[in-house]
Amino acid sequence: MKKKKTGWTLFLDRDGVINVRKPDDYVKSWKEFTFLPHVLYSLKKLCLEFNPIIVVTNQAGIGKGLMTEQDLKTIHKNAGRIIRKHGGRIDRFYHCPSLSQTTPNCRKPSNTMALWAKQDFPDIDFRHSIMVGDSLSDIEFGKILGMITVLIRGKETEKVNADFICRDLNEFYRIFETKIA
Repeated sequence: MKKKKTGWTLFLDRDGVINVRKPDDYVKSWKEFTFLPHVLYSLKKLCLEFNPIIVVTNQAGIGKGLMTEQDLKTIHKNAGRIIRKHGGRIDRFYHCPSLSQTTPNCRKPSNTMALWAKQDFPDIDFRHSIMVGDSLSDIEFGKILGMITVLIRGKETEKVNADFICRDLNEFYRIFETKIA
C-alpha cells in the first residue's frame, strides 16, 4: 500500500470502536481489554491515510475509583504496543476521568480533549478531521468541531445524526477510500 498525503486527522473513541465494550462496566485492567475483530488490520490500513490518529475516551471508572490513572496508562501502553506490532499506530491517547456531573468537565461531547490534541499537534484542522465513535456523545463531539462523524453500530439504538454509519473500522476504511478521501 502506498502512503497517501491526505492531511486528514482521525479521532477514535476507544470502547466499542477499538476494543470490546463492557456493558454497564469499565475495562479496568489490561486483562479485561479485548480488541474487536479486524481492528488491528484496519488500524494498519488507516495509519497510511491519517496523521495523526488520536484516541479520545471518557473514562469515568477513574472518577468512580474503580481503576487508577496507572491502570489506564498500562492499558493504553499495551494496546499501543500491539497495534504497532501489527503495523498500525495510535499517535496519542487522551482521556477524561471526570464523572458526568463534574464541572468543569472534559468528557465528550465537550471539545476539551480535541483542544488538548490541537496543542500537541498544531497542524490538526478539525474541518479535515473525522470522529469515529459508538455513542451520541462521540458524534456530538465531532459535530461541535465541524468534523465528519462516523457512528459504529452497537451502543446506540436510537437514530444518531452521524454522517456515516458503519459496523466496524474496516467498513469505515472502505467508506473513507470511496466517499471521503
